[in-house]
Amino acid sequence: MKPPLIVLTGPTAVGKTKASIGLARAIGGEIISADSMQIYKYMDIGSAKIRQSEMEGIPHYLVDELEPDEEFHVVRFQQMAKEAMKKIYANGHVPILVGGTGFYIQALLYDIDFKCSEGEPDYRRELEQFAREHGAEKLHARLQKIDPKAASEIHANNVKRVIRAIEYYHQTGECISKHNEAERRKESPYEFRYFVLNDERSHLYARIDRRVDQMMEEGLLEEVIGLRERGYTRNMVSMQGLGYKELFAYLEGEITLEEAVYIIKRDTRHFAKRQITWFKREKDVIWIDKKHYGYDEAVILQAMRNQIPFV
Repeated sequence: MKPPLIVLTGPTAVGKTKASIGLARAIGGEIISADSMQIYKYMDIGSAKIRQSEMEGIPHYLVDELEPDEEFHVVRFQQMAKEAMKKIYANGHVPILVGGTGFYIQALLYDIDFKCSEGEPDYRRELEQFAREHGAEKLHARLQKIDPKAASEIHANNVKRVIRAIEYYHQTGECISKHNEAERRKESPYEFRYFVLNDERSHLYARIDRRVDQMMEEGLLEEVIGLRERGYTRNMVSMQGLGYKELFAYLEGEITLEEAVYIIKRDTRHFAKRQITWFKREKDVIWIDKKHYGYDEAVILQAMRNQIPFV
């Protein structure tokens, strides 16, 4: 019998956090965050991090565990998530992977092998320097030449993953898209259910706009100022998150505050669209359309519960 694993994901602002608490209580679960920003301390508002009061006593892992200047990437996520799963299984509970970073979910679900993951520091620095001097689009064009499929799947702004794909080709002579495709065909080592919570595009976009306004009201700008005062700089990986890089640009006089808020909303909507596209490509996914269930949280929870026969 394979160990159980539940995935609850979906686009940003769809309501994953609240749904995950209900599901964890219903099946005896503990939650692992599959989010590339919530891992960082002091970055609460912009990452829409779950508050202690919202956890309802459910243990959460990979939340508030790293300083913003520490490196966090898919390999480290995979390692930390596996450690968390060991603890959850030892507690006699079911791990629930919650978050919108599809690549992280895929890496854990299919135990993807990231051989050569350490890379070559000198070559990586060379690519980082190229991105700084020539821009993300020019770097992405280099990936397009060697691995068009990876280029179509990785957004130009995701410089870290673009560099990883170029670096992988440099090291192995193999396209990372080909490697990832082979890994995705592997059978999962888990007995899993993979839920994607979704909503109508217009409804989702309205929620995103409202949430950004709420973040600003709650003090997102003050949070970014605080990070800056702690010595964290805009070129750190952690500060590339939506809401952070735009407000750094405002603080450095590049754009107005009004422009920063507009860009955060626009780019968050684009991000949600890319997330949905990613999940549509995944296999063995159970779509939970909120409108179909009349936006009734109890009915949505029961629909998920009915699909989990192994707990």
